[in-house]
Order: sequence, then C-alpha cells, then structure tokens
Amino acid sequence: MVTTTQGWSPVLALQRATHATLHSLSETLADLSLTASEINALANMADGDARMVSQLAAAAGTRPTTMTSVLDRLERRGLISRRAMPGDRRAVQVRLTASGRAAAAAVATAISALELAALADLPPAAIASLRAGLTALAEASS
Repeated sequence: MVTTTQGWSPVLALQRATHATLHSLSETLADLSLTASEINALANMADGDARMVSQLAAAAGTRPTTMTSVLDRLERRGLISRRAMPGDRRAVQVRLTASGRAAAAAVATAISALELAALADLPPAAIASLRAGLTALAEASS
C-alpha cells in the first residue's frame, strides 16, 4: 500500500469519501428511492443526451452487464427508455424520459450542493490538485 503523510492512503481516503458521498446522496435523494448505481447512471445522463449502453457503462465505471441490470430497474420505473440501433441490434441507445430528466436534475442538484459544501473552503490550487489526483487514480485503475 502506498502511503504519504503519516500512513495516509489516498485510495483508502477515496473509498471513505465515496461511501460518505453515497450515504449523503442517498439521504438527500431518499424520496426518489434510488440505489447508488441508479444515482450514478442518472448523474451520468443528467445532460439529457442519449447514450449507448457501453458509453454509459464506461462513464459510470461499471461493466455493461452491470449497467444493463441498473437500466432494467430504471426502465421499469419509467425513468429511461431503450431502443436498438438500426443495423446493429446489439447496440442499444438509452434516453431519459420526462420523469427521468426530473430525477436526473434532482441528482445533479444534490451532487452540486454536496460539492459546493465540501469544497467551499478549499483554494483553487487544492481543488486542481484534487482533480489531478482523482484523474490519476481513475486512469491507473482502467
């Protein structure tokens, strides 16, 4: 395990932050009854653009088979629609429904509020360093 100052591990800190973030978002979005995976999928679709399942899975950091299960649940709830692409039945496009756009907007708002609260007292250089560190961890893990 790579550690920096006094035994601090960036990966363990990231895991703790991830769990705390998911807990906070689940509480904030409790009225939507979304799982962490569903929150992640909706957050990655909050811009309203349609995506291929493979693109959404990559953006969310999950396997396409896992994303398919998440999308099954979101589709049953009427939050997304899927359609096969002409000429390639294996390629499936995912789009938010009107209800899905509202849910995704609530997710995006909750994420923005959490980010603002968490990072409000950090100077821009610290936020840039955080971004660089998180990017490096994501790239090393893929």
